[in-house]
Amino acid sequence: MTPATSSRCTPRPAAKPQLSLAARLRLHLKVWTQRRQLAKLDARALDDIGVTRTEADAEARRGFWSAPDHWSR
Repeated sequence: MTPATSSRCTPRPAAKPQLSLAARLRLHLKVWTQRRQLAKLDARALDDIGVTRTEADAEARRGFWSAPDHWSR
């Protein structure tokens, strides 16, 4: 039996690409900017996006270093 037809042969997950330093800095700046903008939204805007003031404040207080790693740009 060849490896391609083996029932125990499963594909390996693709390796997660690592961000360059410049890309990581852009990501952190983007997250920081978005969190500052979120903190400035009024009650009506928060209601439109389905976020409470408490949730918005909690997200805005998070540090820039806690950016999600699934963003690529």
